Amino acid sequence: MMVAASLSPSKLIFRPSASCTGVGKKWTRPTGYDTGLKTYNSLTKQKEPLVLAQEGIATWYSCGPTVYDHAHLGHACSYVRFDIIQRVLSRVFGINVIHVMVITDIDDKIIRRALEKSISPTVLARMYEEEFKNHMLALKVRPPAVYLRVTENIPQIVAFIEGIIRNEHAYATKQGDVYFDIGSIGDRYGKLMGAGDAAGEPEKRDSRDFALWKASKPQEPSWESPWGKGRPGWHIECSTIASSVFGSQLDIHSGGVDLAFPHHENEIAQCEAYHQCGQWGNYFLHSGHLHLKGSAEKMSKSLNNYITIKDFLESYSANEFRMFCLLTKYRSAIDYSDASLNEARSSLATITAFTHDAQAYMRGQLQCQAVQEGALWERLAETKANVVRALADDFDTPRVVNAIMSLVYQGNRHLQPITKPDRSPRSPAVFGAILAYIREVFEVLGEAHSVDSSGTLENVVEQLARFRSDVRAFALSMEDTPPGEPAHASPRPCSEKLPLLKACDTLRKDLASLGVHIRVSVKWDGPTCNRNSCFGCKTEQLFGLMITP
Repeated sequence: MMVAASLSPSKLIFRPSASCTGVGKKWTRPTGYDTGLKTYNSLTKQKEPLVLAQEGIATWYSCGPTVYDHAHLGHACSYVRFDIIQRVLSRVFGINVIHVMVITDIDDKIIRRALEKSISPTVLARMYEEEFKNHMLALKVRPPAVYLRVTENIPQIVAFIEGIIRNEHAYATKQGDVYFDIGSIGDRYGKLMGAGDAAGEPEKRDSRDFALWKASKPQEPSWESPWGKGRPGWHIECSTIASSVFGSQLDIHSGGVDLAFPHHENEIAQCEAYHQCGQWGNYFLHSGHLHLKGSAEKMSKSLNNYITIKDFLESYSANEFRMFCLLTKYRSAIDYSDASLNEARSSLATITAFTHDAQAYMRGQLQCQAVQEGALWERLAETKANVVRALADDFDTPRVVNAIMSLVYQGNRHLQPITKPDRSPRSPAVFGAILAYIREVFEVLGEAHSVDSSGTLENVVEQLARFRSDVRAFALSMEDTPPGEPAHASPRPCSEKLPLLKACDTLRKDLASLGVHIRVSVKWDGPTCNRNSCFGCKTEQLFGLMITP
C-alpha cells in the first residue's frame, strides 16, 4: 500500500551526532531508523539496509552542474534517475527527503569559456544555470529544497578550510595555495575508489594532495582569504555547503559514477578531517553512465559526443525519456539510441492504448466476452505487492515496469472485442481499480500524464483532429478558374494550399506514432473523375476523420 509522507514543519529538525562513527575504511552501519529498504552503497560495494538518522527524514546532498555550457542527456539521465528515487522514498515509503544541491558557478572551465566569449564568468554562469533549471523543469525533475551557489558561500568555504588546517590536515604554500594533506589521514583515504594517483607538483607534500584554495591568477575572479587573494578548489565547495546545512552527519550523497573519484573521495576526506570523524556520509549512490549506442565512452562534453537536452526534447517527450530511464537500474550504464527510445515510446503507447480500451469498456462502448473478474483482482493484488518489493530492493524500476506491463497484458486479454453481445455480466469496477493503480504508480515515478484517464487527453485529441479536418477541407477547396480561361479537366486544390495538405499528413503520422490513428473515411461529393489519378481524391483517401484510440 502506498503511503504519502506527512510531516509537520516542526519535525524538520536536524540533529547531527556529536561524533561520527567508523574507523579507517570500514563502513559502520548507522544507528537510527531502519526504513526496511535496501540500497547499493558505493562505500561497501553491496546492498545495505537503509538506516536514517531520524525517522521519516532523509538528508540528501547532490553535486549540481558546473554551469559553463549546455546540459546534455548524460546529466539529465543522472538527475532523472535520482528524482525517481526521491519520489519513491517520499510517496511510497513516507520519507521526507531534504535535498540540497550546489551550483558550481566558479571553475576553470567557466573562466576559460567566459574569456572565449568575452563576458564575465558571473554572466556566463547565471545564463547556463537558468537554462539548466528550465531543462530540469521540462524533464519533470523536482527542484531541491534549496540550490546553493559556490560564489555565495566563499566566507563559509574559507572558514571550513581554516578548520581543516587547524586540525592539521591541510597546509598553505608560499604561493598562496592551500592543499589537503592526504598523508595526515593515513589509510582512511580511498573509501570509494582506492588511493589513486595524481600529478606531482613541487609545492605538494604528496602527489595525491589536492587543492582547497587556489592563489589568484591574472584575469581570474578572486576573493580575500588568510592566504591571499584566490578562489576555492573544486572539491571543497561540496564539503562546505553540505556541512553548513546538514552538519557532521549526512544520510545520502548522490552523483554520477564519474564523480566517485576524485570528487566524492576528496569530499569524504575533507569532511571527516574537518568534523574529526570516521564516517561522515553513510550512503553514496552513483548513477551509471549514459553511452551513445556502440560507444564505450560516456556521453561527455570533453569527448564532444553529447546530445543537449534542448535538442533531445525537439524529438522526444519528457515522459519518453523518463520511461527510458525507468527501463534500466539507476546504477547501470545505459545505451542511448533511437531503438531504446522507441522501446520507451512503445511501452507508453501500450499503456495508453490499454487505458483507452478499458475506459471504453467501463462506459459500455466496448463489448467483450465475460471477464474473469476474480483472476484480475488477484493479479492486481499480486502486482501491488511485487511493485513495493521491487522498489524496496534498491529501487528496481525495471521490475516495476515489467510488473505493470504484465498487468496491462492480462487486462488486454479480457478486452478482446466481440461482434455480438453475449449478455454476460460486465465487470467495470476491476478495470477502474487497475487504471487507478497504474496511474498512481506512474504519478509516483514522475509520469504524471502518461496514463491520463480523465478524458482530458481524448478531448484534446478530438479538438486537434477537428481543427486538422477544417484545415484539410480548406486546403482541398478547388482552384477557381479565371474568367475567359477553359475549366480544368479535373478540379484540383490551389498550389499555394499544398503545404497545408503536407502539414496535415505530417500531423497524422505524428499522432499515429503516439497511438492515435486517424482512419480513412472517404466521402466524395465533387465531380466525377479518375479516382486513381485525381489529386483531390487521392488526398481524400489519405486523410480521414475517424479517431480510434
